[in-house]
Amino acid sequence: MGDAGEGLVDSEARIQERQDELARARAERQAVQPGDRDAQKALESLRLARIELDRQLAATTHERRRVQIAAALAEIDRQAADAQRRLA
Repeated sequence: MGDAGEGLVDSEARIQERQDELARARAERQAVQPGDRDAQKALESLRLARIELDRQLAATTHERRRVQIAAALAEIDRQAADAQRRLA
């Protein structure tokens, strides 16, 4: 019976640690300023757009389309740098 009790105490301690972890993460998310949240969303959107354009560039053989995609990638990089500066 003693071993089972120790296991229960260990389990409860792990649950409490996890709840504390989640509470800290929640507090950190809420501490982000609204402007920062917008910049973070913009960065994530640009990151996803870049991934998609990289995929398209790898699959495209037509040279004019490759030039268009390269220009779009350069613009995404510029916008990402601007958003990064807003966060700093």
